[in-house]
Amino acid sequence: MRDGESDDPSTESGGEPAVTDERRRTRHRDQGRRAEGMDPERLRYFTQPAEGTPHTRHRRRRSAQAPGTTGPIPGLTPATPPGQRATPVRIPPGGQIPQQPRTRPVPPAADGQTEARTTPRASRPAEPQPAEPHASRPAERQSPLRRPVPPREDRPVAEGETDTDFIVERRPAPAPDRRVDDPRDADDFRDVEVPEPSSAQPRRLRAARTDTEVRALHDPGEDDGWWPGVDDVEEPAAPRRPRRRSREKQKQRRAVVAVAVVFMLALVGGIGYFGLKTLGVFDSRKDYTNAAGTSDVIVDIPDNSTLADFGRILVDADVVGSVRAFVDAADGRPISGGIYKLRTQIPASTAVEMLTDESATHRVGRVVVPPGLQLDSKTGIDGKVTPGIFQRIQDATTVDVNGRSEGVTVTQLEEAAANSTPEELGVPSWAKEAVESMTGDHRRIEGLIAPATWERVEPQDSPVQILHDMIAKSATMFESWGLLDKNNSGLQPYETLVAASIVEREVRHEEDAPKVARVIRNRLDRDQKLEMDSTQNYTADVTNIDVHGDAYKADTEWNTYRYKGLPPTPIASVGMPALEAMLDPAPGRWLYFVTVDTAGTTRFADTFEEHKRNREEACDNKLVSTGCQ
Repeated sequence: MRDGESDDPSTESGGEPAVTDERRRTRHRDQGRRAEGMDPERLRYFTQPAEGTPHTRHRRRRSAQAPGTTGPIPGLTPATPPGQRATPVRIPPGGQIPQQPRTRPVPPAADGQTEARTTPRASRPAEPQPAEPHASRPAERQSPLRRPVPPREDRPVAEGETDTDFIVERRPAPAPDRRVDDPRDADDFRDVEVPEPSSAQPRRLRAARTDTEVRALHDPGEDDGWWPGVDDVEEPAAPRRPRRRSREKQKQRRAVVAVAVVFMLALVGGIGYFGLKTLGVFDSRKDYTNAAGTSDVIVDIPDNSTLADFGRILVDADVVGSVRAFVDAADGRPISGGIYKLRTQIPASTAVEMLTDESATHRVGRVVVPPGLQLDSKTGIDGKVTPGIFQRIQDATTVDVNGRSEGVTVTQLEEAAANSTPEELGVPSWAKEAVESMTGDHRRIEGLIAPATWERVEPQDSPVQILHDMIAKSATMFESWGLLDKNNSGLQPYETLVAASIVEREVRHEEDAPKVARVIRNRLDRDQKLEMDSTQNYTADVTNIDVHGDAYKADTEWNTYRYKGLPPTPIASVGMPALEAMLDPAPGRWLYFVTVDTAGTTRFADTFEEHKRNREEACDNKLVSTGCQ
């Protein structure tokens, strides 16, 4: 069977196999690989138009010729005189060209004439022709490049004319001096005219190919000059334009820069405005003129507030007209935070005077507890009354606001201290047992309020709440001073606080406190009565440093002249120096001490005889009279 034909029943009627688009493209691309191991003279190239496309399809076969020889190009139909057009033949889609007798050239006769004969193609035996070795190919020969054939222009078919996809034209017989080595192969050469898109006249391909061209077509190792057909031709890529910055990108960049500039301006402006506003540049300068004001008002100003903070709070309470007016009137003077009773709609200068009054007349809820102060008020030998802690709380919280009285009284405080539970009073765990044992006596909380300036004792709070806040905060202070973790006194925390209260009341100079603490510690160790005037004066109606008469005989648990050991409660509020002295007493064997003058000079002695001499010095200075000669 011929190369390219198949005996498979699926082939077309003409004997040629039905070629699909994929098979056609694969044949063209893989021709070089398929040629390996095959006879190059038997290879054919097929192209078949896709369904519905007007492209010109053709099939060619060329035979290899010996170098330097040429042969005639046989046609499929008898030779036609030059200039005469061959009769067109219609090829059905997917079919083959009808087989017609072909004119085969024969070698020239002896008389030099050429005889033409017509032989059916089917009668020719298919004998393979051995391929010429590659070594015989001239190295300098190159395959001519083929130009892709564009699609044929559609033109109307005139009446009586046959439409064809390609035109087969017969050429004149070759000259007598040219011969074909193998006439059997020469009859497969065809000329195909492919119409140009821009011209109605067909363009003829070259009628003959050289041996070099044939070899290049079948040699996969060299440039064969093969073109893949009209359908496989790719359009050349359009030339790339030089890259330029687009206007859109430029606009975007300008927009980003503009936004950044606006943001920076807004940021700087905001910071500047905030700073100027903080300084009060934009504040109103409104100020009132009536110094008497219109009504009472309670104002609570937090600690560490700035003058501007003061001004804003006072403006909100309608005390002053503007923050700027108050800041200007204060003129940088420091003002303490706290609770104040002021008048509304007063001049800023008047408000500043009320807030900075040294007598604290306008302060509300401010309680000052100095070291050594007791819960109850005490009258001295000179008749002077020292208000106790309860009295000071009453004075600080009692306030008349537009005819309405607020605050707590001493009686209310004593009732709360005597009968409230330790938990309600905020008593720490290390003092709870002693406090519970004295329920009903308000003095059970003596010494549990530390000396300090209590800035905010709210007039609206109940007596229990007021005492709870003060005792709980005081316990924190005592513990921070080392009552629990730095105690070297050998006493329990509450006992240490009781002993420290005696040191607080006995010592006038801080440097003497550790020695007094040692005297207390030594007497307790010897089971000796403390015999301290301070403990006897705790229950006395009149406090006197020169204890005499019935004071020695008073039957109270706080009278250390009568009872051994420590009193049941502290006898005063305990400051940090006295507590630290009792936590770590000075080393010594002192058992006695006495103050010898009004300056507070204190003498210490190990024996009673030495103490008697020191007491005589106090008698000479008229500080005491009891026991003097």
